[in-house]
Amino acid sequence: MKFAVLAFPGSNCEKDSFYALKDVLEEDVALVSYQAESLDGFDAVVVPGGFSYGDYLRSGALARFAPIIPALKAFAAAGKPVLGICNGFQILTEAGLLPGSLQKNTAGKFICRQQKLVVANAQTPFSSRYQAGQVITLPIAHGDGNYYADEQTLQELEENGQIVFTYQDNPNGSLKDIAGITNQAGNVLGMMPHPERGVEEILGSADGIQLFQSLIDHVEVAAHE
Repeated sequence: MKFAVLAFPGSNCEKDSFYALKDVLEEDVALVSYQAESLDGFDAVVVPGGFSYGDYLRSGALARFAPIIPALKAFAAAGKPVLGICNGFQILTEAGLLPGSLQKNTAGKFICRQQKLVVANAQTPFSSRYQAGQVITLPIAHGDGNYYADEQTLQELEENGQIVFTYQDNPNGSLKDIAGITNQAGNVLGMMPHPERGVEEILGSADGIQLFQSLIDHVEVAAHE
């Protein structure tokens, strides 16, 4: 399979994602500029973290107008998997691909540390290699990771199984302890923790590998159906 890793002005995690996919998981991967207008030939897309467009206005608000976004929306609408990490999660909410928004951490500070998560749903294309209720560790690095949505949206997320990861000892004030959610179709995941920075034990955790392996499994099965 072939991954696209998008690169926006100010993003700084695209090379981390590229390394995790190419050197650790040995998958075919290409960096795709925000100026591109097509995602033809790719099986999955990663929208990486960083500070796209300097986080001006608010995180992800300007990236939603990048030339690549219409192609990303069409890619997601076709049922193909999209993974948004940290600022990528923020971009997906701003672009309307995921509900809710990411606000300032309640402590008012940038947080960078290893964080324990609970796998709330192990039956998604991104989490099938985990067990429901499993506690994993991934790094976080964000100042605007406080997930917010109205009560109706939160209820729908719970009822539809769209909450995939939650925090233990919530670091940022996210409602329902949300660390990662999918769209209703389940093919778009946004998460604040960084699985691409958790693929080798020397980095403090290798728990991110199963997320990418889950995604690879999903694409390979779909290709043979």
